[in-house]
Amino acid sequence: MKAILALADGRIFEGTAFGAEGEATGEVVFNTSMTGYQEILTDPSYQGQLVAMTYPEIGNVGVNPEDVESRRPFMNGFIVKDYTPQPSNWRAAQPLHEYMKAHGIVGIQGIDTRSLVRHLRDQGSQEGVISTLTANADELVAKAKESPGLIGLDLVGEVSCSEAYAWHQGMWQLEDGYKERDGSKTMSKRKGKGTFGAPAFFVVAYDYGIKYNILRNLAEAGCRVKVVPAATPAEEVLALDPDGIFLSNGPGDPDAVPYAKENVQKLIGKKPVFGICLGHQIMGLALGGTTYKLKFGHHGGNQPVMDLTTRKVEITAQNHGFAVDADSLKGAAEVTHLNLNDNTVEGLAHRELPIFSVQYHPESSPGPHDANYLFKRFTDMMARHRGK
Repeated sequence: MKAILALADGRIFEGTAFGAEGEATGEVVFNTSMTGYQEILTDPSYQGQLVAMTYPEIGNVGVNPEDVESRRPFMNGFIVKDYTPQPSNWRAAQPLHEYMKAHGIVGIQGIDTRSLVRHLRDQGSQEGVISTLTANADELVAKAKESPGLIGLDLVGEVSCSEAYAWHQGMWQLEDGYKERDGSKTMSKRKGKGTFGAPAFFVVAYDYGIKYNILRNLAEAGCRVKVVPAATPAEEVLALDPDGIFLSNGPGDPDAVPYAKENVQKLIGKKPVFGICLGHQIMGLALGGTTYKLKFGHHGGNQPVMDLTTRKVEITAQNHGFAVDADSLKGAAEVTHLNLNDNTVEGLAHRELPIFSVQYHPESSPGPHDANYLFKRFTDMMARHRGK
């Protein structure tokens, strides 16, 4: 079946459809990861976007029930060069196109993704439409132009959980699958074995669009985790008396979720706080800073970041289209991490209070594991401030 990708500036790409039939509108961005398309599909940070993969061959490992990062796929549409409908992997449970069809995700394959990525790199991310319903390119361009875009749009409310819940799952192991914790008992999801110790810390995690692997890393680091909806009042969180508070990743414009900033402002100075991605941007806003839209964002598993406290360079997984303006913080926090590609802010720490955040994804999934140490940094911070 024929499919068309139309951009708001009039650029047209013709290919063939895979996944669900229909039309999908959203901001067109590109992801430079070579693996992990299933984790990318299920990352809530992609709500409102059409994602183009720069790696040309997609679908060859299929999908499986273990490699999901949330309760369902959240991206609006998927754009690839060559789609493989028959997967070859021992963990595959079904082909990618069947999974996308079941969840209503429209895809287009067979287009020149290198040309598309060069265009987005030069012209910037912009609204687009993928359609299997019409061959009228002018009509699709008009729809793309009418799309409101991400600025000022609260997407967090569309992806956050509706009720609080406890998290019990640790990291995946080849032989045993995911470790599960039930109270003080530990077990493997597959074989009834596990290596969890008793949790040493209690963390409340705000769900702005949280990835499961963040929660797994927190559990592995020795945390009992309770996840709460994005709009949960700060007073309710403090009433739980956690050892620390986590601010998660999520989609879209941080300025469009003022309730998150207001809650974080009430938490500052009360408990140790760690933020990732959107949580980092909300932290910046809560400290009095501002954010701005990047030309085409950072999406992929190969972004070089320097930890200015150690001068070490780590390769990081990232997925964001906004950044914190360092100058706007006016000394309220110091920049701890810097993107070596464009010198944008990748990490902040308060000069006096137990607060830090990073723009990237130390939990990977997909991506390198260079930054896993940040979860221990959080538990060390909680240990130092326990009882104060």
